[in-house]
Amino acid sequence: QVQLVESGGGLVQAGGSLRLSCAASGRTFSSYYMGWFRQAPGKDREFVAAIRSGGSTIYADSAKGRFTISRDNAKNTVYLQMNSLKPEDTAVYYCAANPRGIFYDKSHWDYWGQGTQVTVSS
Repeated sequence: QVQLVESGGGLVQAGGSLRLSCAASGRTFSSYYMGWFRQAPGKDREFVAAIRSGGSTIYADSAKGRFTISRDNAKNTVYLQMNSLKPEDTAVYYCAANPRGIFYDKSHWDYWGQGTQVTVSS
């Protein structure tokens, strides 16, 4: 069982930056694939980025060049650094974990945090 708690969301102007954190419980954190998803009002939850236990990463096209996912296995924490934020990045951001692999489909992820709101003003 893995419990995830996100933090770091908030209100920022377009062009600004935020760093989201996701603290995970459990001794097997380092073996889990970790991901970030987001859900805007009226839209489906969509993949943003993910990271393997060894540190290799994958990004949605919307995040490439602006967002960076990283992890600190000693702290059981995964991060999402978001730069050059746009109003269309406004959403609730969710941390997710699973032991099998990286999936764009949210249904394959086993564990979810409660989400943190990110609002980007124009």
